[in-house]
Amino acid sequence: MQNFGQENLQHQAPIFLLFDLSIYGHHPAYIQHLIEYWEQQQFSGHLAIVVSPQFLEVHGEVVQFAQGLKSQNIQFYPITLEEKNALKSRDSALSRNWRNIQEWLLFCRYAKALQATQGMILYLDTYLLGLALGLRSPIPFSGIYFRPTFHYPTFSHYQGRSKDQLQFWREKFILSRVLKQKRFKHLLSLDPFAVAVTNQIFNTQKARTLADPIRINAEVKLSPQALKEQFNIDNQRTIFLLFGALTSRKGVDRLLDSIQFLSPESCEEITLILSGEANPKKQEQLKLQVQQLRVEKPIQILENYQFLPENEIFSYFNLADIVLAPYQRHVGMSGILLWAAVAGKPVLSSDYGLMGELVEQYQLGITVDSTQSRAIAQGIEHCLQEQILSDQQKMQAFAQANAAEEFARTIFRAMMQP
Repeated sequence: MQNFGQENLQHQAPIFLLFDLSIYGHHPAYIQHLIEYWEQQQFSGHLAIVVSPQFLEVHGEVVQFAQGLKSQNIQFYPITLEEKNALKSRDSALSRNWRNIQEWLLFCRYAKALQATQGMILYLDTYLLGLALGLRSPIPFSGIYFRPTFHYPTFSHYQGRSKDQLQFWREKFILSRVLKQKRFKHLLSLDPFAVAVTNQIFNTQKARTLADPIRINAEVKLSPQALKEQFNIDNQRTIFLLFGALTSRKGVDRLLDSIQFLSPESCEEITLILSGEANPKKQEQLKLQVQQLRVEKPIQILENYQFLPENEIFSYFNLADIVLAPYQRHVGMSGILLWAAVAGKPVLSSDYGLMGELVEQYQLGITVDSTQSRAIAQGIEHCLQEQILSDQQKMQAFAQANAAEEFARTIFRAMMQP
């Protein structure tokens, strides 16, 4: 573990601790947004970022970016390999819960060792149980709560399941314990509906809405026409884009199954782009399924099984006519809605949970029961036959509310204010 110099350990300036042992998904982008904002605002004090040692390998560009700044008060602190290897697996509920306790103890250990004055846990969900059991923090801290569901019965498309009630009770019990901890300052959530309900039912003001950060003015590397020529897409076709990790959770299986319910005439009007990473086994499965669909249906399907840099992502969203988000009972927010809103493109989304509620509130497109392949097919037919009701002004308001600067401002305000 790296250490502050002795002169820094004795200084009066505050030390703000960002703690995040996750590696993939949105985590590196979140950290980079926070580093950029820290530099822009020229905050006094020190920003200590505790990560997994793998983070330095997988996301070296984020570390190099921080090292190239003028600020000399930003430092990454990877936990040791011994600490990482001692963490339990997530293969079972018992080992996951024990690992969550281990990670909480690491947060406390590094907060003490770095003499941090304020802490921010960038993925609080996995620490809530330990906090509810009475584990205490050595410093005042806040955290981002990603997956609240206890308020889902208030949503228009909610269809209850018997096991949901136990989950809702469990969440509310845990939150009631966590919110009472004196050193717990702010519960930040990407779900504004959860924030309102939390503050109301727990009679608190600790819950605050957090933007899901998006760059509003991101660079567009390739024009839609250039991509159409590159991929040989007929100008008469309607382009549907499924972007992101190509997993069952994202709905790629249900989406491909839905094509069997489309008429040949509809398939002739469609170009479907699958763009995102898939593990080798999943990639092979998808390739076989796509190959079979090409034989059975006159549909154009383009496959791109690789990670895209940010400046290419917007090119794909600008190319699309419809952005697909057929998640399978997804809890929480999705950046897909934001990418689509910035590009001004309507979505065909799952109607479940927060995503369904946001699509309808901001008129971002249409929602369907994405657990049913036939419902997805009906949604696609609707997109081909009628203009989707989407409100460009509301789309842009949705995107602006989630600007990267708003995200970072809220994080640092939570740490720096009482």
